[in-house]
Amino acid sequence: MNRVSALLVDDDVKLGKLLTEYLGKNDVDVTVAPDGERGLAQLTSKRFEVVLLDLMLPGVDGLEVLKRIRAGERKEIPVLMLTAKGDDVDKVVGLELGADDYLAKPFNPRELLARIRALTRRAALSPVLPGDQMKSGDLEIDFPAREVKLEGKRVVLTNFEFELLATLARSAGRVLSRDQLMDGLKGEAFESFDRSIDVHVSRLRAKLEKDPKSPRHIKTVRGVGYLFARDE
Repeated sequence: MNRVSALLVDDDVKLGKLLTEYLGKNDVDVTVAPDGERGLAQLTSKRFEVVLLDLMLPGVDGLEVLKRIRAGERKEIPVLMLTAKGDDVDKVVGLELGADDYLAKPFNPRELLARIRALTRRAALSPVLPGDQMKSGDLEIDFPAREVKLEGKRVVLTNFEFELLATLARSAGRVLSRDQLMDGLKGEAFESFDRSIDVHVSRLRAKLEKDPKSPRHIKTVRGVGYLFARDE
């Protein structure tokens, strides 16, 4: 397995040492930044494949760091939030700002490793079929290039958002439940925040729909799940 380069933005020195040692033994090289400003500086000076971001940071908090990441040059990098256990408000806000996943403290390092592998694997995935594209009305999806255009203009999606859209689009006309979507996207069996799919769908609609409250592409089937309605 290729080694992964991860940026851990967390002021917990003990946790930083623990994760650096454990993840290092499992093909993940960890660089630790003890606050938001230094974390952002690291992102501009070194290439990372995933960011592990604590929300409770001194100075610039984690949500602000996440907002700046999504507005910067590395906007598509996978970001996994580290949150206080039971802090559902921060989880939802973080997902709305563009986080790909979250893990509540305290956590098992093995679970963190599994999530890092899932995130980086998703980011590296590229369907093997050449010319594998879909057009639905004003929406174009290029699966191999992982590129989405709306009215001819590129739409920037996080890796999780692209995978969610791709999963729905490849099953166009078929209703997928939240459980089916989570199973297909995570690729790992672990506890997840069961409403996170709703948050990601809401963010996708905000980027892809002219009227998110009356979506053309991603429709809700009440009590069941979501449907990609292909517009020929």
